[in-house]
Order: sequence, then C-alpha cells, then structure tokens
Amino acid sequence: MQWYDVEQNTAAWNELRTGKVTASQFGCFMANQGKTFGEPAKRYALQIALEIIKGKKSEFSFTNGHMQRGHEQEPIARMLYEQKKEVLVTGGGFFDWGDYGDSPDGLVGNDGAIEIKSVIAPVHYETLKRKTFDPAYKWQLIGHLDCTERDWVDFVSYCADFPKEKQLIVYRLARKDCQDEINQLRLRRKDFLNLIEDTIDVIIQ
Repeated sequence: MQWYDVEQNTAAWNELRTGKVTASQFGCFMANQGKTFGEPAKRYALQIALEIIKGKKSEFSFTNGHMQRGHEQEPIARMLYEQKKEVLVTGGGFFDWGDYGDSPDGLVGNDGAIEIKSVIAPVHYETLKRKTFDPAYKWQLIGHLDCTERDWVDFVSYCADFPKEKQLIVYRLARKDCQDEINQLRLRRKDFLNLIEDTIDVIIQ
C-alpha cells in the first residue's frame, strides 16, 4: 500500500483514482452477496474498465446538488468535529492498493479516520433516531477500516438546519468489531476485480 498526501477533488487526486475501485463505491458490489452482481455493480465495472483502457476518468462521473453542498460544508463539519472530540484532523489523502484505493475525509492521529456526510434535515433526523451510522454507507466505512488499516472510523453527519447542539452526530466503528465484514469485503472485492478483467476482455477482443 502507498499513501499519497493529496487534497480531495484536485487533478492529482483524480489521476490517482483513475482506473481503481474506490471505497465510496464498495457498496454497489457488496449488494446481493453470494449471488451474481447486480446492474449497479456491472455499470461500475464497465466504468473502471473504460478508465483502465483509456487511461483517463470516465464520463460516468457526475456531481449533483447534494455532493456540491457536501464539498462546501465539509470544512464546517470538520471544525465542529475537532472541537467536539478535541483532536486535530489532517487530510485523508489517497490509500493506493493498486487495483483499488480509498480517500477518507480525514485522519485522526495514527489510529483513526473520519467520513463526513453533510445531509438534509430528514436524513440527519433518521440518523439521530437510529443512534448509529447511516446503513447506506456501511461498506464505505468498512472500506476505510480495510484500506487505511486504522483502528476506527468515525461517521460524521452534519446538518446546519438543526439546533446547534444537534448539528453534528458522530458514531464510531471499531476495527475489532468489524473483522467479519472486512473479510466479506475482501472476498467480494476480489470477485469484482475479476469482473472488471472480464469486462476489459470483452471490450478489447
């Protein structure tokens, strides 16, 4: 594994991620475990296959309003997290494992990582009621633990519409409690990488 100290959403960051399966998309191939890959996984495999063949980012990539808001509000959430936990968060960079990699939103000391989600009020409210992380991001969080090899990851939900004391919600996943899921991820990811190779073979034949 090679760690690169690069800022997210820069040209250098995008270049490092080109043609690699990244943790933010692990959920698409972790669906239907034990069964054949679904259409989202097949589409993602095609995206990565094209990036590998062409050596540049695929046109599959897109941004939307929610993603834009996340980029704009992430520094606020990071600052509030630092104050709440009395820690310093440094850049997540890119953890490069060759065929796959990971870009957590930040690193805490030598042991932790964070994933920040800036969300709308209904989503934040559901997380508050659930008293744990949003399950939609389960495999991204497990991916952080696997790829960074760190002891824990904090899921951070931020919503400016809530009262000040409830704007930030933090739930921690510890590596010691997730080893079974990490093993599941590794096995399924290996199969997914084979799907990418099969997709490349179909295209270049």
